[in-house]
Amino acid sequence: MCLGIPMRIVVRDGNDAVAESSSVRKRIRLDLLEDAAVGDYVLIHAGYAIERIDEREALETLDLIRRVYEAGRRDDPT
Repeated sequence: MCLGIPMRIVVRDGNDAVAESSSVRKRIRLDLLEDAAVGDYVLIHAGYAIERIDEREALETLDLIRRVYEAGRRDDPT
């Protein structure tokens, strides 16, 4: 199974970009979404933006990822 992480594009230079989520910045490629712009939310997989998504969907997905992570930490016996 693959997991795409929602991030917001904060810098664009050709097909190179920087995306951010929760204060984490990552260099990404926009080869698959050449019309993506600064401010757009995109799904990132393996360093590539694979799909543009709206802000509401991005924030809901990030909240669900956070909840799963927190639940896993509570259930971890170590």
